[in-house]
Amino acid sequence: MTRVLLVCLGNICRSPTAEGVLRARLAQAGLEHRVELDSAGTAGWHQGKSPDSRSQAAAARRGYDLSPLRARQVIAADFDHYDHIYAMDANNLADLRAICPAHAEGKLSLFLALIPGADCLEVPDPYYGGGEGFERVLDLCEQASDAFIAGFQRRHG
Repeated sequence: MTRVLLVCLGNICRSPTAEGVLRARLAQAGLEHRVELDSAGTAGWHQGKSPDSRSQAAAARRGYDLSPLRARQVIAADFDHYDHIYAMDANNLADLRAICPAHAEGKLSLFLALIPGADCLEVPDPYYGGGEGFERVLDLCEQASDAFIAGFQRRHG
């Protein structure tokens, strides 16, 4: 079992979208029982709350259901439990590095760094923008999820 944690700031827009997309893509590939997924935020402002309604609506239009997800904050045990911890942007990656034990630093990276030849490495925060921002997040999460699955299949068959 490979364990993956997806992280943004508040865990209500980008990281739950990434979790929902990756979960669905893994199921489509028949790999849902081989990868454990969760998402979290570096801040705890929204703990226990559902993903942003705009994230849920955009995801639903593409067939992804984010409604069961609830926000939580990254905890110390996450660094031992998860094999890969993917941040949505450089600020969240820096926040993770600031609290990460030295032995787990190799688990941290940017989610979009999975995309070969990616033209951007950060999933932009759509919270203060319009609907097109949520669509862009979905586009990027689909690309990174597909890249994760391709790499997983190469390594694990």
